[in-house]
Amino acid sequence: MQVEAERMAGALPEERITRRVLRSEALLVLALSLGASALSSLISFVGSLTKPGTLKEQAATLNSSYAPGRPWLDLAWQLFGIATALVPVALVAHLLMREGAVGLRAIGFDRRRPWPDLGRGALVAAGIGSAGLAFYLAVRAAGANLTVVPEALPDVWWKYPVLVLSALQNAVLEEVVVVGYLLRRLGQLGWTPMVALAASSVLRGSYHLYQGIGGFVGNMVMGVVFVLLYRRWGRVAPLVVAHALLDIVAFVGYALLAGKAGWLPVV
Repeated sequence: MQVEAERMAGALPEERITRRVLRSEALLVLALSLGASALSSLISFVGSLTKPGTLKEQAATLNSSYAPGRPWLDLAWQLFGIATALVPVALVAHLLMREGAVGLRAIGFDRRRPWPDLGRGALVAAGIGSAGLAFYLAVRAAGANLTVVPEALPDVWWKYPVLVLSALQNAVLEEVVVVGYLLRRLGQLGWTPMVALAASSVLRGSYHLYQGIGGFVGNMVMGVVFVLLYRRWGRVAPLVVAHALLDIVAFVGYALLAGKAGWLPVV
């Protein structure tokens, strides 16, 4: 009678998490997030290669208007896009709790060590940011990269807050999914540390391929550095800080300097 009552009430049997389940879970998370972005980026890159003209004559715009001339509708779409892009992060938190972990705390995305996380993140951003900018300018000059346009938003009051929110969204999504979650799952699936590092780094490079060869290679190298730092610190939070700072400087800096700094490529 008790078993029947539990069945009628919707009680579920205890779930056994096997490698097959974890493999399917990881593929689904990637298919709903950055794995799909990687495939989209590949298609975009093929389109750029087969388009007349060189790569550097084409543009890859990161933050653009969804409703030109309608600022309030545009703002609604911007916030909608940022919020829905973070759904995979909530899914990862849920899946980590289902396996018995303490949510995102299991991968070091919490507020237990705010000042060390901020300090480490700022140092990483300073080092990668300067090298990354020099690399981008070099590969674009060589014709191996599109001209990256970090923002093309209208000049309205919400422009800079939206750019900051977009940077934070990118940082949280990428570091939680591609570093913390993916490395955890690949380790549970028996992948060696070196192969898992390669998979995470190549994935990061792949969903930046729409920018060109430079975007792929530069972000793949950044992925290697981030994986090594994650394994050293055991925390995703400093990487989120570093990534957010890099994107904030890129987005806001471009908005302030485009057309004013001769060294900054514009379309």
